[in-house]
Amino acid sequence: MRKNTKPMLTFKVTEATQLLPFIMEKMHGISRNRAKALITNRVVLVDNRIVTYPLTELAVGQEVQIDRTKHKMSFHSNDLDIVYEDAYLLVIDKRPGLLSMSNNTRQETAQSVLNRYLEKGGGRNTAHLVHRLDRDTSGLMLYAKDVQTQQSFIRDWRELVTDRRYVALVSGEVEKREGDIRSWLTEDKRFVTHSSPVDNGGKYAHTHYRVLDSANGYSLVELELETGRKNQIRVHMAEIGHPVVGDRKYGNDDDSIRRLGLHAYMLCFRHPVTGKFLRFETPVPLCFVNRLNGK
Repeated sequence: MRKNTKPMLTFKVTEATQLLPFIMEKMHGISRNRAKALITNRVVLVDNRIVTYPLTELAVGQEVQIDRTKHKMSFHSNDLDIVYEDAYLLVIDKRPGLLSMSNNTRQETAQSVLNRYLEKGGGRNTAHLVHRLDRDTSGLMLYAKDVQTQQSFIRDWRELVTDRRYVALVSGEVEKREGDIRSWLTEDKRFVTHSSPVDNGGKYAHTHYRVLDSANGYSLVELELETGRKNQIRVHMAEIGHPVVGDRKYGNDDDSIRRLGLHAYMLCFRHPVTGKFLRFETPVPLCFVNRLNGK
């Protein structure tokens, strides 16, 4: 039997599934780790667009391609992972301690890392911030490759972004298992945000929370934002007496996990150009789980 030497293998999706098991099946039962490596090494395309998220949902009629040649746009960074990329946008998983964009210093930022990557690819695209995370918050972020896509998100944010959630490790075992926190936030000259239960001219902020687990003096809380104010989650959790672990700015000196206990773990949106619904989710950081388990 002649060995297949075509540079691109193409497979048609005939039933709804996820990318990882699809690759394992079509590549004659290769291991899960090998299939995942193909995806994360940026040699798998869905409808001619590079996809790096193993659990990407596939629909009937789509085409999955595997590039058998060495891909020219390899990406390696200790500060972030690219979990999805197409011609218009990038979804990344940012490490804690990395700025989202420049603050007029020479510090490394997620934006500068992505710009180097895009420049290496030889195109004219640059990374345009769609929404930001605090330096010490980790998790999913969205960048556009052009101004038009960025502006589409900014203009139609509420219509396009259908779900965005965080998980936080907070001090204390929260008694009320779920609830809403509403207040008005103002920032002083020291860049510290203050919360008021009544309208004092500040920005209205609304946070939903749900306790996922509590043990050993800590709680793991899922948070969903109705508004996206600066430091909103950190201020609101401190307000109800359960500050985020490691958040010295808002009243918690417990730095036992050596980072801020806040992670943006879910991001769901409708693509502003293709109209396709995309969903991304990352695991809860292991240090959150270990602290909850007394480790």
